[in-house]
Amino acid sequence: MARASADSVLSLMDQRLVAALQWDGRLTAERAARVLGLSPATVRRRLHALGADGTVRVVISSVARPRNAGSAGALFLRIRVLRGKLDTIVAALAAREDIPFIDVTTSGDEIFAVARTEPGSRDPLVFRQLPSTQAVTSLESATILHVFRLTSEWRHQVLTAPEHAALSPAGPLSGATASGSPGPYGVDTDALEQSLIDALTPDARLTSAALAARTGHPESTVRRRLAQLAARGRLITQVLVDPRRLGLPIEAKLLLHVAPDHLAAAGQALADHPSVHGAFATSGDAWRGACWCTRWRLSWCVAGLLRGGMSGSSGDVSASELGLCVLCGEGLGSL
Repeated sequence: MARASADSVLSLMDQRLVAALQWDGRLTAERAARVLGLSPATVRRRLHALGADGTVRVVISSVARPRNAGSAGALFLRIRVLRGKLDTIVAALAAREDIPFIDVTTSGDEIFAVARTEPGSRDPLVFRQLPSTQAVTSLESATILHVFRLTSEWRHQVLTAPEHAALSPAGPLSGATASGSPGPYGVDTDALEQSLIDALTPDARLTSAALAARTGHPESTVRRRLAQLAARGRLITQVLVDPRRLGLPIEAKLLLHVAPDHLAAAGQALADHPSVHGAFATSGDAWRGACWCTRWRLSWCVAGLLRGGMSGSSGDVSASELGLCVLCGEGLGSL
């Protein structure tokens, strides 16, 4: 029974709460109740239940975590491994701080991952560690040149337009790449901001009082700095939830060839598609995109992305590959 419950689709009310948290990860029960037409007691009870069993976690997005004088660029990795060694390699990658995203394809021997790296450097993972691993049969890497869509910007489509408007931040978009970062991952911070973000990273819904106790800063200072971070678009939260619980059992990876003069238009078209949770331009001959969808919507979604979804540029876009992924909880929703 526990297994069936873990794989079941959440109720519409719970899905709407998840969607509200995507707009504001630190949303209070009172505000959520007012916007969604629920009672505060119901919201508190459901949020507690969703968090207590690990169904939903709200964390600080990888793009907003302190750099610590480290990497800010990113590489897209495509790794093929010996059959029977997949779980071992996935576990090793998931344990690394510089790997924010992992997906496993249905082929059973292929891994997609994103690795944080210093731009222009010869990353040890890519140039030494993975190539020398006997279980790795091939490795392709591409530099992420431009991010069109991050998972922290993806929104589950179960709220009305007025609800969107009520939950949308007044300042910069919560999913936008934080200012002060020369690349898609990490920001430069001072000591106070770093201590707050470090404490919030595993649980972005910690109260100001709890943050003050953990960091040793006065609660008034904590409240003031959190308000400043939110106003500047640097408090970027992300909801971690298995998309299958939202009725989206399929993740598709698209590797596309795009004519250079249509790259911006094609990238924005995919980023604007409601099923797309990741879209970025890379070095090499293929452009990457990822979408979540239901089984019956897969062919419609892909066809729409390649044709109607890119009006004016479809003649310059061709699908080089389409891969279906087994959702990997280690890095789920981290890009």
